[in-house]
Amino acid sequence: MAKTKDENTEGQILDAAKDVFQAKGMAGARMQEIADKAGINKAMLHYYYRSKQLLFEAVFKSAFSLLAPQLNAILNDDSSIEDKIKSFTSNYISFIIKHPYLPNFIIQELNRNPEFILKLTEKKGFPNLEKFKIQIDNDVKNGLIKPISAEQLFINILALNIFPFLAKPLIMALTKTDDKNYKQLMEDRKTEVSSFIINSIKKH
Repeated sequence: MAKTKDENTEGQILDAAKDVFQAKGMAGARMQEIADKAGINKAMLHYYYRSKQLLFEAVFKSAFSLLAPQLNAILNDDSSIEDKIKSFTSNYISFIIKHPYLPNFIIQELNRNPEFILKLTEKKGFPNLEKFKIQIDNDVKNGLIKPISAEQLFINILALNIFPFLAKPLIMALTKTDDKNYKQLMEDRKTEVSSFIINSIKKH
């Protein structure tokens, strides 16, 4: 009889892989360690995921499927631009603190395999900027914010939120901070980033 994949086992594997990838990164993670943590043998792990890359992609998709709908909901709700910036920043930073491997993985995958990200854009809940663009255009026309394109504003939000996680070792070295204080720095950025961006577009 052919083996069938069990959802509980698959869930255990993804949870174990997330923990190992988070602790060791993609390069440092070992399939044997993931199998041990999941409470299965390596052969069983390879039956579910033939390679570490495929397992990493599955962990990424699982995490991204939780984050993307949250961000999309914020972009498309009826709140003000100011509240959107605050909510987006707070949600993103909270999520990445829990899944710190994600930003580097996204950059790695974009460079290595652009089609992988294109596949994600087809999934339900992938962030859609159309309503955000209309809202920005209307706020600019009504004199509520300084002239800026929605695309440039969104890139500013992403850049200020993502870079500190991508450059964690550099930032820790430059600021002479340890891991605990780095986490506090990132928590503080929830208000720092949103205030910085809001003040940059607000008409005084």
